[in-house]
Amino acid sequence: MNIRPHRIIKRKKTREIKVGKVSVGGNSQISVQSMTNTLTTDIKGTIKQIHELENAGADIVRVSCPDEDSTKALKHIIKEIKTPVVADIHFHYKRAIEAAKQGASCLRINPGNIGSKERVLEVVKAAKDNNCSIRVGVNAGSLDKSLLEKYKEPCPAALVESAMYNVKLLEDNDFFNFKISVKSSDVFLTVKSYRQLSEICNYPLHLGITEAGGLLTGSIKSSIGIGQLLMEGIGDTIRVSLSSDPVDEIKAGYEILKSLGIRARGVNIISCPSCARQAFPVIETVKELEKKLSHISKPITLSVIGCVVNGPGEASQTEIGLTGGGHDNNLLYLSGLPHKKVASDKIIDQVVQLVEKKIKEKNN
Repeated sequence: MNIRPHRIIKRKKTREIKVGKVSVGGNSQISVQSMTNTLTTDIKGTIKQIHELENAGADIVRVSCPDEDSTKALKHIIKEIKTPVVADIHFHYKRAIEAAKQGASCLRINPGNIGSKERVLEVVKAAKDNNCSIRVGVNAGSLDKSLLEKYKEPCPAALVESAMYNVKLLEDNDFFNFKISVKSSDVFLTVKSYRQLSEICNYPLHLGITEAGGLLTGSIKSSIGIGQLLMEGIGDTIRVSLSSDPVDEIKAGYEILKSLGIRARGVNIISCPSCARQAFPVIETVKELEKKLSHISKPITLSVIGCVVNGPGEASQTEIGLTGGGHDNNLLYLSGLPHKKVASDKIIDQVVQLVEKKIKEKNN
Protein backbone atom coordinates (compact mmCIF):
# COMPACT_ATOMS: atom_id res chain seq x y z
CA MET A 1 0.00 0.00 0.00
CA ASN A 2 1.33 3.42 -0.95
CA ILE A 3 0.93 5.83 1.97
CA ARG A 4 0.54 9.43 0.86
CA PRO A 5 2.23 12.09 3.04
CA HIS A 6 -1.05 13.66 4.18
CA ARG A 7 -2.21 10.28 5.48
CA ILE A 8 0.70 9.58 7.82
CA ILE A 9 -0.55 9.23 11.40
CA LYS A 10 1.75 10.14 14.26
CA ARG A 11 1.10 7.36 16.73
CA LYS A 12 1.59 7.87 20.44
CA LYS A 13 4.50 5.80 21.75
CA THR A 14 3.32 3.49 24.52
CA ARG A 15 4.97 0.86 26.66
CA GLU A 16 5.43 -2.43 24.81
CA ILE A 17 3.96 -5.55 26.39
CA LYS A 18 3.67 -9.17 25.32
CA VAL A 19 0.49 -11.16 24.76
CA GLY A 20 2.10 -14.51 24.17
CA LYS A 21 4.23 -14.14 21.04
CA VAL A 22 2.44 -10.93 19.97
CA SER A 23 3.85 -7.54 20.94
CA VAL A 24 1.34 -4.83 21.77
CA GLY A 25 2.34 -1.17 22.08
CA GLY A 26 5.70 0.43 21.46
CA ASN A 27 6.65 0.15 17.79
CA SER A 28 4.52 -2.96 17.25
CA GLN A 29 1.92 -3.02 14.50
CA ILE A 30 -1.66 -2.48 15.63
CA SER A 31 -3.06 -5.96 16.24
CA VAL A 32 -6.57 -7.14 15.37
CA GLN A 33 -8.58 -9.25 17.80
CA SER A 34 -11.85 -11.11 18.02
CA MET A 35 -13.61 -13.34 20.52
CA THR A 36 -15.12 -16.81 20.16
CA ASN A 37 -18.86 -17.21 20.64
CA THR A 38 -18.83 -20.99 21.04
CA LEU A 39 -19.16 -22.68 24.40
CA THR A 40 -15.57 -22.95 25.59
CA THR A 41 -16.38 -26.43 26.90
CA ASP A 42 -17.08 -27.37 23.27
CA ILE A 43 -13.38 -27.87 22.64
CA LYS A 44 -13.64 -29.00 19.00
CA GLY A 45 -16.10 -26.25 18.10
CA THR A 46 -13.94 -23.58 19.74
CA ILE A 47 -10.77 -24.81 18.04
CA LYS A 48 -12.59 -24.81 14.68
CA GLN A 49 -13.74 -21.23 15.18
CA ILE A 50 -10.29 -20.06 16.25
CA HIS A 51 -8.79 -21.64 13.12
CA GLU A 52 -11.32 -19.66 11.05
CA LEU A 53 -10.27 -16.50 12.85
CA GLU A 54 -6.60 -17.28 12.29
CA ASN A 55 -7.26 -17.76 8.58
CA ALA A 56 -9.00 -14.38 8.52
CA GLY A 57 -5.91 -12.74 10.05
CA ALA A 58 -6.63 -12.61 13.78
CA ASP A 59 -3.53 -11.76 15.82
CA ILE A 60 -5.11 -12.47 19.22
CA VAL A 61 -8.28 -14.37 20.18
CA ARG A 62 -10.30 -14.00 23.38
CA VAL A 63 -12.15 -16.93 24.94
CA SER A 64 -14.77 -16.62 27.66
CA CYS A 65 -14.12 -18.50 30.91
CA PRO A 66 -17.32 -18.34 32.96
CA ASP A 67 -16.76 -21.55 34.91
CA GLU A 68 -14.12 -24.07 35.95
CA ASP A 69 -14.94 -26.48 33.12
CA SER A 70 -14.17 -23.68 30.64
CA THR A 71 -10.77 -22.92 32.16
CA LYS A 72 -9.95 -26.64 32.13
CA ALA A 73 -10.78 -26.72 28.42
CA LEU A 74 -8.27 -23.95 27.70
CA LYS A 75 -5.27 -26.25 27.93
CA HIS A 76 -6.65 -28.52 25.21
CA ILE A 77 -7.66 -25.60 22.99
CA ILE A 78 -4.32 -23.80 23.26
CA LYS A 79 -2.44 -26.92 22.12
CA GLU A 80 -4.23 -26.86 18.77
CA ILE A 81 -4.00 -23.18 17.79
CA LYS A 82 -1.36 -20.62 16.87
CA THR A 83 -2.78 -17.35 18.19
CA PRO A 84 -2.33 -16.21 21.79
CA VAL A 85 -5.46 -16.63 23.90
CA VAL A 86 -6.93 -14.02 26.19
CA ALA A 87 -9.06 -15.57 28.93
CA ASP A 88 -12.13 -13.42 29.51
CA ILE A 89 -12.83 -13.25 33.25
CA HIS A 90 -15.80 -11.38 34.66
CA PHE A 91 -17.06 -12.32 38.10
CA HIS A 92 -14.83 -14.96 39.70
CA TYR A 93 -11.17 -14.21 40.29
CA LYS A 94 -10.41 -17.93 40.66
CA ARG A 95 -11.20 -18.41 36.97
CA ALA A 96 -8.34 -16.00 36.19
CA ILE A 97 -5.92 -17.96 38.34
CA GLU A 98 -7.00 -21.22 36.70
CA ALA A 99 -6.74 -19.74 33.19
CA ALA A 100 -3.20 -18.50 33.82
CA LYS A 101 -2.17 -21.97 34.95
CA GLN A 102 -3.81 -23.54 31.89
CA GLY A 103 -1.69 -21.47 29.49
CA ALA A 104 -3.66 -18.32 28.70
CA SER A 105 -1.41 -15.56 27.35
CA CYS A 106 -3.50 -12.76 28.85
CA LEU A 107 -6.23 -12.33 31.45
CA ARG A 108 -9.00 -9.84 30.79
CA ILE A 109 -10.42 -8.68 34.10
CA ASN A 110 -13.30 -6.27 34.59
CA PRO A 111 -12.50 -4.15 37.66
CA GLY A 112 -16.17 -3.43 38.36
CA ASN A 113 -16.98 -7.13 38.61
CA ILE A 114 -13.85 -8.91 39.79
CA GLY A 115 -14.21 -7.97 43.45
CA SER A 116 -11.91 -6.73 46.23
CA LYS A 117 -8.37 -5.44 46.05
CA GLU A 118 -7.17 -8.71 47.57
CA ARG A 119 -8.75 -10.71 44.75
CA VAL A 120 -7.16 -8.50 42.10
CA LEU A 121 -3.79 -9.03 43.77
CA GLU A 122 -4.22 -12.81 43.65
CA VAL A 123 -4.86 -12.51 39.92
CA VAL A 124 -1.69 -10.43 39.57
CA LYS A 125 0.33 -13.11 41.36
CA ALA A 126 -1.03 -15.80 39.02
CA ALA A 127 -0.16 -13.65 36.00
CA LYS A 128 3.39 -13.13 37.28
CA ASP A 129 3.90 -16.81 38.07
CA ASN A 130 2.69 -17.90 34.61
CA ASN A 131 4.21 -15.16 32.42
CA CYS A 132 0.76 -13.87 31.59
CA SER A 133 -0.27 -10.33 30.66
CA ILE A 134 -3.43 -8.60 31.87
CA ARG A 135 -6.04 -6.38 30.26
CA VAL A 136 -7.73 -3.99 32.65
CA GLY A 137 -11.08 -3.91 30.86
CA VAL A 138 -13.32 -1.12 32.14
CA ASN A 139 -16.88 -1.14 30.78
CA ALA A 140 -19.43 1.64 31.18
CA GLY A 141 -22.12 -0.97 31.76
CA SER A 142 -20.43 -2.50 34.80
CA LEU A 143 -18.75 0.30 36.73
CA ASP A 144 -18.10 -0.11 40.44
CA LYS A 145 -21.05 1.05 42.56
CA SER A 146 -18.94 3.61 44.40
CA LEU A 147 -18.06 5.32 41.12
CA LEU A 148 -21.68 5.38 40.01
CA GLU A 149 -22.61 6.98 43.34
CA LYS A 150 -19.84 9.54 42.93
CA TYR A 151 -20.50 10.48 39.29
CA LYS A 152 -24.24 9.59 39.12
CA GLU A 153 -23.79 7.99 35.68
CA PRO A 154 -21.08 6.53 33.43
CA CYS A 155 -18.84 9.35 32.19
CA PRO A 156 -15.24 9.64 30.97
CA ALA A 157 -13.96 10.63 34.41
CA ALA A 158 -15.60 7.58 36.00
CA LEU A 159 -14.19 5.15 33.43
CA VAL A 160 -10.71 6.62 33.66
CA GLU A 161 -10.77 6.67 37.47
CA SER A 162 -11.76 3.00 37.49
CA ALA A 163 -8.93 2.15 35.12
CA MET A 164 -6.30 4.12 37.01
CA TYR A 165 -7.29 2.71 40.41
CA ASN A 166 -6.56 -0.77 39.07
CA VAL A 167 -3.44 0.40 37.26
CA LYS A 168 -2.08 1.58 40.60
CA LEU A 169 -2.79 -1.82 42.14
CA LEU A 170 -0.75 -3.46 39.40
CA GLU A 171 2.06 -0.89 39.59
CA ASP A 172 2.27 -1.15 43.37
CA ASN A 173 2.84 -4.87 42.94
CA ASP A 174 5.59 -4.38 40.38
CA PHE A 175 3.44 -5.61 37.49
CA PHE A 176 3.60 -3.69 34.21
CA ASN A 177 2.75 -6.26 31.54
CA PHE A 178 -0.77 -4.95 30.97
CA LYS A 179 -2.97 -2.97 28.60
CA ILE A 180 -6.14 -0.99 29.28
CA SER A 181 -9.55 -0.50 27.72
CA VAL A 182 -12.34 1.93 28.65
CA LYS A 183 -15.26 0.87 26.50
CA SER A 184 -18.84 1.97 26.14
CA SER A 185 -21.61 1.36 23.62
CA ASP A 186 -21.75 5.17 23.27
CA VAL A 187 -19.24 6.45 20.70
CA PHE A 188 -18.84 9.88 22.32
CA LEU A 189 -18.28 8.45 25.80
CA THR A 190 -15.78 5.93 24.48
CA VAL A 191 -13.74 8.43 22.47
CA LYS A 192 -13.58 10.98 25.29
CA SER A 193 -12.61 8.29 27.82
CA TYR A 194 -9.72 7.01 25.69
CA ARG A 195 -8.50 10.54 25.01
CA GLN A 196 -8.38 11.32 28.74
CA LEU A 197 -6.71 8.01 29.53
CA SER A 198 -4.11 8.47 26.79
CA GLU A 199 -3.15 11.86 28.25
CA ILE A 200 -2.29 10.49 31.69
CA CYS A 201 -0.62 7.13 31.01
CA ASN A 202 1.62 5.44 28.48
CA TYR A 203 0.30 1.89 28.74
CA PRO A 204 -0.94 0.25 25.53
CA LEU A 205 -4.63 0.76 24.85
CA HIS A 206 -7.09 -1.81 23.54
CA LEU A 207 -9.71 0.03 21.46
CA GLY A 208 -13.31 -0.90 20.86
CA ILE A 209 -16.93 0.19 21.00
CA THR A 210 -18.56 -2.42 23.19
CA GLU A 211 -21.89 -4.01 22.22
CA ALA A 212 -21.81 -2.03 18.99
CA GLY A 213 -24.64 -3.96 17.30
CA GLY A 214 -25.10 -6.05 14.18
CA LEU A 215 -22.81 -6.31 11.18
CA LEU A 216 -23.80 -3.05 9.49
CA THR A 217 -24.63 -0.80 12.45
CA GLY A 218 -21.82 -2.19 14.60
CA SER A 219 -19.22 -1.77 11.87
CA ILE A 220 -20.28 1.83 11.31
CA LYS A 221 -20.23 2.73 15.01
CA SER A 222 -16.89 1.02 15.48
CA SER A 223 -15.39 2.70 12.42
CA ILE A 224 -16.36 6.11 13.75
CA GLY A 225 -15.08 5.52 17.27
CA ILE A 226 -12.01 3.37 16.65
CA GLY A 227 -11.12 5.26 13.47
CA GLN A 228 -11.28 8.64 15.17
CA LEU A 229 -8.94 7.52 17.93
CA LEU A 230 -6.50 5.85 15.54
CA MET A 231 -6.34 9.03 13.45
CA GLU A 232 -5.27 10.84 16.63
CA GLY A 233 -2.51 8.29 17.17
CA ILE A 234 -4.31 6.56 20.05
CA GLY A 235 -4.59 2.77 20.20
CA ASP A 236 -2.39 -0.32 20.01
CA THR A 237 -4.82 -3.19 19.45
CA ILE A 238 -8.45 -3.24 18.30
CA ARG A 239 -11.56 -5.39 18.50
CA VAL A 240 -14.72 -4.62 16.53
CA SER A 241 -17.57 -6.02 18.66
CA LEU A 242 -20.36 -7.29 16.41
CA SER A 243 -23.48 -9.40 16.84
CA SER A 244 -22.28 -11.44 13.87
CA ASP A 245 -19.83 -14.15 12.90
CA PRO A 246 -16.55 -13.40 14.73
CA VAL A 247 -14.73 -13.60 11.38
CA ASP A 248 -16.68 -10.45 10.41
CA GLU A 249 -15.01 -8.67 13.35
CA ILE A 250 -11.57 -9.43 11.93
CA LYS A 251 -12.62 -8.32 8.45
CA ALA A 252 -14.07 -5.07 9.81
CA GLY A 253 -10.96 -4.45 11.89
CA TYR A 254 -8.71 -4.76 8.89
CA GLU A 255 -10.98 -2.54 6.82
CA ILE A 256 -10.64 0.20 9.44
CA LEU A 257 -6.85 -0.12 9.41
CA LYS A 258 -6.77 -0.26 5.60
CA SER A 259 -8.89 2.89 5.31
CA LEU A 260 -6.39 4.78 7.45
CA GLY A 261 -3.34 3.41 5.67
CA ILE A 262 -2.15 1.80 8.90
CA ARG A 263 -2.09 -1.86 7.98
CA ALA A 264 -3.10 -3.81 4.89
CA ARG A 265 -4.26 -7.38 4.41
CA GLY A 266 -5.86 -8.96 1.40
CA VAL A 267 -7.42 -7.23 -1.59
CA ASN A 268 -8.36 -3.59 -1.09
CA ILE A 269 -11.15 -3.04 -3.63
CA ILE A 270 -11.85 0.55 -4.63
CA SER A 271 -15.17 0.56 -6.44
CA CYS A 272 -17.84 3.02 -7.54
CA PRO A 273 -21.47 2.82 -6.37
CA SER A 274 -22.55 2.43 -10.04
CA CYS A 275 -24.95 4.58 -12.05
CA ALA A 276 -26.52 4.79 -15.51
CA ARG A 277 -23.04 5.27 -17.02
CA GLN A 278 -21.81 1.83 -15.97
CA ALA A 279 -20.67 -0.40 -18.82
CA PHE A 280 -20.90 -3.61 -16.75
CA PRO A 281 -22.84 -4.57 -13.57
CA VAL A 282 -20.49 -3.05 -10.97
CA ILE A 283 -22.27 -4.14 -7.78
CA GLU A 284 -22.62 -7.78 -8.83
CA THR A 285 -19.04 -7.80 -10.13
CA VAL A 286 -17.61 -6.48 -6.86
CA LYS A 287 -19.61 -8.98 -4.80
CA GLU A 288 -18.32 -11.86 -6.91
CA LEU A 289 -14.74 -10.60 -6.79
CA GLU A 290 -14.89 -10.28 -3.01
CA LYS A 291 -15.91 -13.95 -2.79
CA LYS A 292 -13.36 -15.25 -5.26
CA LEU A 293 -10.50 -13.20 -3.80
CA SER A 294 -11.30 -13.77 -0.12
CA HIS A 295 -8.43 -16.28 0.17
CA ILE A 296 -5.82 -13.62 -0.63
CA SER A 297 -3.92 -12.44 2.45
CA LYS A 298 -1.12 -10.43 0.83
CA PRO A 299 -2.05 -6.74 0.41
CA ILE A 300 -2.97 -5.64 -3.11
CA THR A 301 -5.09 -2.77 -4.45
CA LEU A 302 -7.78 -3.25 -7.09
CA SER A 303 -10.03 -0.57 -8.59
CA VAL A 304 -13.35 -1.48 -10.21
CA ILE A 305 -14.98 1.55 -11.83
CA GLY A 306 -17.96 1.29 -14.16
CA CYS A 307 -17.10 4.07 -16.60
CA VAL A 308 -14.31 6.32 -17.87
CA VAL A 309 -15.18 9.37 -15.75
CA ASN A 310 -13.06 8.32 -12.75
CA GLY A 311 -11.84 4.91 -13.92
CA PRO A 312 -8.47 5.84 -15.45
CA GLY A 313 -7.62 8.11 -12.52
CA GLU A 314 -8.35 5.42 -9.95
CA ALA A 315 -6.51 2.81 -12.05
CA SER A 316 -3.40 4.99 -12.01
CA GLN A 317 -3.32 4.67 -8.20
CA THR A 318 -3.92 0.91 -7.93
CA GLU A 319 -1.95 -2.20 -8.82
CA ILE A 320 -4.78 -3.60 -10.92
CA GLY A 321 -7.60 -1.53 -12.37
CA LEU A 322 -10.76 -2.07 -14.35
CA THR A 323 -12.61 0.69 -16.20
CA GLY A 324 -15.92 0.23 -18.01
CA GLY A 325 -15.91 1.01 -21.73
CA GLY A 326 -18.63 1.27 -24.37
CA HIS A 327 -19.51 -1.57 -26.72
CA ASP A 328 -18.10 -4.17 -24.29
CA ASN A 329 -14.64 -2.59 -24.48
CA ASN A 330 -13.80 -2.54 -20.78
CA LEU A 331 -10.15 -1.86 -20.07
CA LEU A 332 -7.82 -3.58 -17.61
CA TYR A 333 -4.82 -1.72 -16.17
CA LEU A 334 -1.64 -3.04 -14.58
CA SER A 335 0.36 -0.70 -12.32
CA GLY A 336 -1.58 2.25 -13.70
CA LEU A 337 -0.93 1.47 -17.38
CA PRO A 338 -3.45 0.11 -19.92
CA HIS A 339 -3.07 -3.68 -20.20
CA LYS A 340 -5.82 -5.08 -22.41
CA LYS A 341 -9.51 -4.88 -23.26
CA VAL A 342 -11.89 -7.36 -21.69
CA ALA A 343 -15.50 -8.30 -22.45
CA SER A 344 -18.01 -7.91 -19.62
CA ASP A 345 -18.63 -11.66 -19.32
CA LYS A 346 -14.88 -12.28 -18.93
CA ILE A 347 -14.21 -9.64 -16.25
CA ILE A 348 -14.36 -11.93 -13.19
CA ASP A 349 -12.02 -14.60 -14.57
CA GLN A 350 -9.55 -12.07 -16.00
CA VAL A 351 -9.33 -9.99 -12.82
CA VAL A 352 -8.95 -13.04 -10.57
CA GLN A 353 -6.16 -14.35 -12.80
CA LEU A 354 -4.34 -11.01 -12.74
CA VAL A 355 -4.60 -10.71 -8.95
CA GLU A 356 -3.36 -14.24 -8.35
CA LYS A 357 -0.48 -13.74 -10.80
CA LYS A 358 0.47 -10.49 -9.08
CA ILE A 359 0.42 -12.20 -5.68
CA LYS A 360 2.71 -14.98 -6.96
CA GLU A 361 5.14 -12.33 -8.21
CA LYS A 362 5.13 -10.69 -4.78
CA ASN A 363 5.84 -14.02 -3.10
CA ASN A 364 8.84 -14.77 -5.35
